[in-house]
Amino acid sequence: MKTGVILKKLHRPDLFGWSVFNEERNIDFHGTLWVHPAGNVLIDPLPLNEHDENHLDSMGGAAHLIITNSDHVRDAARILLFTGAKCWGPFAEKEQFPFDCDGWLKDGDKPVSNIEVFCMEGSKTPGELAILIDETTLVTGDIIRAHEGGRLCMLPVEKLQNRELAVNSIKRIAAVKSIEAVIPGDGWPIFKNGHEALIELSEKI
Repeated sequence: MKTGVILKKLHRPDLFGWSVFNEERNIDFHGTLWVHPAGNVLIDPLPLNEHDENHLDSMGGAAHLIITNSDHVRDAARILLFTGAKCWGPFAEKEQFPFDCDGWLKDGDKPVSNIEVFCMEGSKTPGELAILIDETTLVTGDIIRAHEGGRLCMLPVEKLQNRELAVNSIKRIAAVKSIEAVIPGDGWPIFKNGHEALIELSEKI
């Protein structure tokens, strides 16, 4: 996996992202940084080069690192070494996770102010998380993705552990009317009309 360029501004001044292109799936993978007053939050961080690390440091480093599922560990272990961040992982994957986290997240947890955790059941890993920031920006792991601009899709059925649970999890997220933006771990971000995109997805799966 090649390194990306960090700190590209997203749809609001305190959110940044960086990405690498995955040739197998023909989409970008994304990492997200939220510049938070109580300490910056990284979500599913991709590898960083020296320039990226210095840039992150200039923004205040990272106090928290959230991993949405065990397939999105990416460069987390190395980033934890130089940031000293507190690491959070999905509780339901604790026994199979590649390394120990400082805390384990369940549905409804709020590890940082203005963050709410949703557990997405039925995905390819048992405890996948989706992270809602300020009730308006949803950061997803694998189950909600976007393989074409402006339209969300679900992880392919053959990769799901339980399709019914996965669909129910997506419909539950789609019912959150305050969501304005969706930043998938895999695929195109949607910066406007996120709730409408989620409703469209929930009606076609």
